Amino acid sequence: MSQSAPTREVARRVFATEFNDAGFTFTESDDERAPVYALLPTGESSNRVFFVGTLTEKEDVGEDAEYWRGRIVDPTGTFFVYAGQYQPEAASKLRDLEPPAYVAVVGKPRTYETDDGTVRVSVRPESITEVDANTRDRWVAETAKRTIERAAAFDDEGNEYARMAREEYDLDPETYKAAALSALEDLDESDGDELAGDGSEGDDTATDDTASDDTAPDGSDSAGTPEP
Repeated sequence: MSQSAPTREVARRVFATEFNDAGFTFTESDDERAPVYALLPTGESSNRVFFVGTLTEKEDVGEDAEYWRGRIVDPTGTFFVYAGQYQPEAASKLRDLEPPAYVAVVGKPRTYETDDGTVRVSVRPESITEVDANTRDRWVAETAKRTIERAAAFDDEGNEYARMAREEYDLDPETYKAAALSALEDLDESDGDELAGDGSEGDDTATDDTASDDTAPDGSDSAGTPEP
C-alpha cells in the first residue's frame, strides 16, 4: 500500500515591509515539533518565506564559529538572514557571494525580543541562489499580486488569520497594498538590471518559475517533513 509523504510547508511570497512587521508567532497544535508560523499582517500564516532582492552586505558575526549575516534589499525594505553551522549550504553561499548580487532566498521566519521589548524579525535561510534581474522583476510582480490579494481578502468573513492579525497587530493591511503598488510602479519606471556588468548569474527557472505559494520554491518537489 502506498503512503503519501508529508508535504513541506508552503513558502509565502512577502515583501520586507510586511515581513518585518510579522512579530507574532504561533503553533497550531501542542506537539513539541509542531511547525511555528509567523502571522503576516495581511492575514496569512507563514512557516516559510520566499523572497528575491539585492544582497548589499554580508558579515561573519560569529565568535567561535562562522555565523554569517546578510542584508538583502527589496523595493520596500530590508531582510536580514543569518546562517551558521546548522545551515551549511546557505552559510557557504553567503561566504562566497560578493555584494551587490541578486539572490533568491527560501527560509524560515525567526523572531527575537531585544532588551527594550522590541521584536526583531529575521530569516534562517534554507537556500540562497544567485539569480538575475528578470527573476527579481518577476518576483516583485508576483509578490505584489499576492500581497494585494491578501489585503483584499482581509475583511472576508471566515478569514481566520485576518481575525488573528486584527487581534495581534494595530496595523492597516492597506499599508502593505500601497507598498506593493509602489513596488510595481518602481518596476515600471526602472531600467531593469541595476547590477548590469557585475557578472552575476543564476538559474531563474529553478528559483522563480517553480517558486509559488503552491510549489516548493527551492526548485525541489514539495515532499518533505515539516520542520518546527
